[in-house]
Amino acid sequence: MTQPIRHALVLTAGLGTRLRPLTDVRAKPAMPVAGEPMIRRIIAWLASQGIADVVLNLHHRPETLTAVVGDGSDLGVRARYSWEQPRVLGSAGGPRLALPIIGAKTFFIINGDTLTDLDLAQLAGAHAESGAPVTLALVPNREFLRYGGVQLDERQRVVGFIPRGPAAEGSYHYIGAQIVEASVFAPLPAGEPARSIGGVYDALIASRAGAVRGFVCDAAFWDVGTTTDYWRTSRAFMAAAALPAPPVAQHTRVDATARVAGSILWDDVEVGPDATLDECIVTDHVRVPAGAVYRRAVLIRDNRDELVAVPFDVGSAPATS
Repeated sequence: MTQPIRHALVLTAGLGTRLRPLTDVRAKPAMPVAGEPMIRRIIAWLASQGIADVVLNLHHRPETLTAVVGDGSDLGVRARYSWEQPRVLGSAGGPRLALPIIGAKTFFIINGDTLTDLDLAQLAGAHAESGAPVTLALVPNREFLRYGGVQLDERQRVVGFIPRGPAAEGSYHYIGAQIVEASVFAPLPAGEPARSIGGVYDALIASRAGAVRGFVCDAAFWDVGTTTDYWRTSRAFMAAAALPAPPVAQHTRVDATARVAGSILWDDVEVGPDATLDECIVTDHVRVPAGAVYRRAVLIRDNRDELVAVPFDVGSAPATS
């Protein structure tokens, strides 16, 4: 009988440049989704499926992640950290550095900016059956103009990766969950940047047919790559929980005369008398002055402690991918 996989590395070191200015305040996985930091949602999902030991790699705004995860005990896991300083090491260099901390021959790698309802036991079963050192969770690539694709042969072996665009039609989309053998990353030099897709995995495929497998499923996923993605994901999770508005964050105060409609308020926010916020994202420590009116804007404090409003597009109605 195959031993259950109890270890996971969650990739949380990325800069999140497409999500600026939100990621100027928090690391992307630390941002709240319907009142709960995304990383806590991911860890809770892992714990619910039997994962007991979680490692997070850290680079950008690491304090915002450690503050909401801690040692992981309240989420039912042991959480530890792999520090990537002074530079981020990438999707293969990060796992290589973390190998001694993970301490397992086989483990999950989970993207820290994607939420999914994937059944990890099914992914693990497919991995064990194939004997491949890497198994990627995939769904049909229905948004091929937006996402690059994974190409499979008739035996579910990955034969290549293709950039987004018309050529990616009919390919598969990687949803941010995979199982790997530590031996895939062990030969890499520790502390050096390296990529998995577009690097190590391509070399594996070239050297051995079937070394990277695909597990095709119908799991839902929410990819938080842009501010519009973040907005839509938050609204989708609020709708699923039948929440009329996001839960009130810590130390947030809204004056009784203020009007706040369809807005996401982070921690330690103050909204003054007669202020109006309509479909806004208000980041940590922002003070909205009395009488101010903002619509569809990210509100952030700049490095001079002044309030800045950055317009954004809320996109179409919330929907799962």
